[in-house]
Amino acid sequence: MAEHRTMQRGALLDAARSLLSEGGTEALTFPALAERTGLARSSVYEYFRSRAAVVEELCAVDFPVWAAEVENAMQRAETPEAKIEAYVRRQLDLVGDRRHRAVVAISASELDAGAREKIRAAHGGLIAMIVEALGDLGHTQPRLAAMLLQGSVDAAVRRIELGVAEEPGVIADTAVAMVLRGVAG
Repeated sequence: MAEHRTMQRGALLDAARSLLSEGGTEALTFPALAERTGLARSSVYEYFRSRAAVVEELCAVDFPVWAAEVENAMQRAETPEAKIEAYVRRQLDLVGDRRHRAVVAISASELDAGAREKIRAAHGGLIAMIVEALGDLGHTQPRLAAMLLQGSVDAAVRRIELGVAEEPGVIADTAVAMVLRGVAG
């Protein structure tokens, strides 16, 4: 029985990812989750009290996976510059991933304090890695530089998601060049 519940929970989270990546937070409703999974709406409530609870669980499950991918890319890099490039490129590579799209939809929306805190903590882990690389480059304000660098990554993510003007590769190359030239100063 417990295994069945775990499967149902997984199916609900997967449906939530799809809904978020297709239509943002407005699309994430209990009727939509019920319809996607074939469960009764009352059954959805047995797993999650609220939309915020679904979002919190998604953050708890997906953020660490996503952060670990970025971390692994950085650990494979030899130099501080290469670590910074890996940090930027890996985040941009993950834009098409449903997990990432769901996470972006979530962090852009109004959440309760608990869910916001989980997101902040996960982002904090990523920021800590980049602060270290910036410190190794001899940056005098590594924490500030890390926040501004992440702002550049977020802007590049939004640009890729618009799916308009430039190819994702061009956006990634430009972001990397800007960041690396910028942090050298």
